[in-house]
Amino acid sequence: MHMISLRSWLFALMMIFVSVAASFAQVGIAISFGPPALPVYEQPLCPGDGYIWTPGYWAYDYAYGDYYWVPGTWVLAPEVGYLWTPGYWGWAGDGFIFHEGYWGPHVGFYGGIVYGFGYFGEGYVGGRWDNGRFFYNRSVNNVNVTVIHNVYNTTVINNTTVNRVSYNGGNGGINARPRPEDEIAVRERHVPPVAVQAQHVREARANPELRASANQGRPPVAATPRPGDFNDRGVVRAKEAGAPYHPPANRGPAQARGNAPPARENAPRPRPENNVPRPGNAPASRPENNVPRPPNAVHAKDLPSHPRPEPPNTGNPKLDQKYQQQQEKLYTRQQQDHQKLQQKQEQDHQRLAQQRASEQRSQQIEQKHQQQTQQLEQRHTQQQQRLQNRQQPPKRDQSRPSEERPR
Repeated sequence: MHMISLRSWLFALMMIFVSVAASFAQVGIAISFGPPALPVYEQPLCPGDGYIWTPGYWAYDYAYGDYYWVPGTWVLAPEVGYLWTPGYWGWAGDGFIFHEGYWGPHVGFYGGIVYGFGYFGEGYVGGRWDNGRFFYNRSVNNVNVTVIHNVYNTTVINNTTVNRVSYNGGNGGINARPRPEDEIAVRERHVPPVAVQAQHVREARANPELRASANQGRPPVAATPRPGDFNDRGVVRAKEAGAPYHPPANRGPAQARGNAPPARENAPRPRPENNVPRPGNAPASRPENNVPRPPNAVHAKDLPSHPRPEPPNTGNPKLDQKYQQQQEKLYTRQQQDHQKLQQKQEQDHQRLAQQRASEQRSQQIEQKHQQQTQQLEQRHTQQQQRLQNRQQPPKRDQSRPSEERPR
C-alpha cells in the first residue's frame, strides 16, 4: 500500500535527521592518516566531443572510517571554455582535509598531485578550448581519432618527480604551493561538481569493493567511460596499487577538530548482507526500521539521495495518479534543495581557500554547514509528514466489536 512506502521513506528521512543531529558537535572533521597511493591504471576511451577527463581520487567515508576510490571518468564540461581542477587532500596541522574540485576557465592548484593524463602536478596539458570546441592532446589522452577529429599531438615533458603520492603536506606528502597563476584561477568564477559527478561519488561510496580496506589500494574499478558506468564494458581495472597500503592499526574514522568530541574508533566495515541498523536504542523488529544507517553528514554532499517514492496503490487509479504526482513533485523539489545547498557549501569552501581563512573562521563555516544540513533534512521530513497526512485515506470505523457504537 502507498502508506507503507510513505512511512518507509519518512523513516529514512528521520534517520538522516537524527544522525545529523547526533553529529552536530563534530565540526571541521579531519582525517588523522593520509589516503593510499594513487593506483596504476589506464584511461578509458573518450566517449565523445566535449568530454573532459576528471582523474580518480581517494575519498573518505566518515561513517565507516575508511577511504574509498572514486574512479576517474570523462565528464561533459558544464560550460564551453571550462576546465576541471581536481580536488586533493592537504595537511591542515592536525589532520588531512579534502579540498573539493571545481570547474572554471583555468585549472587552479590541486596540491601538486600527479594524477596523470594531463594533470602532472600543476596546470593541465591534456587539451584546450578553441573557438567553442575542446581539442584533445593525443599524447596524454585515449581518443579515437576516427570519431573525434579535434585533436593535436604535443609531447609533454614532465619535470615533476613521478610518484603515486595522493596528498599534499604532512608526513611523506607532496611539497607544493600555489603558483601566481593558481592564485588568479582561485579568484575566477567557479562551478562546483555537476550532478552526475555527485552521483558518481555516491555510487562509489556505496560499493564495498572500492574501499581501501577491501582492495588494498588496487580498486577493481579504477576508471569508467562516463560517470556512474561502473558495469560498462569499458570499465578499467587498476593494474596495481601505487604503493603498499598500511593504514594505522587503531585508526578512528575521523578526528574532530577544535573542541568537538573524537569520532568513534574502529568503525565496522559494511557487510552487504547486513541491511539492518546498527545496535542501539532503535527497535530492530519493525520492518520500516530495516534501512541502512546514513553517514554522519557534515555537508549536503555527504547525505545519501532520498529514495524515490514507490507508486501508491489505493485501489483507485485516479487517486493513485494524483498521489504519485504529488510525491514526484515533492521528490523533485527536495532533490533541487539538496543540490542548491551542496553548491552553496562548496562555494563557501572555495572562498575560504581564496581568503586563506584562519582555523577559527573555517570551524565557524563548518558549524554553519552542519546547521544548514540539519535544517534541510528537518524541513524535508516535515514536508513528507504533511504530504503523508494529506494522503491518508478516510478513516473507517475499525474499532473492535466490543467497542462498537450502538446504531
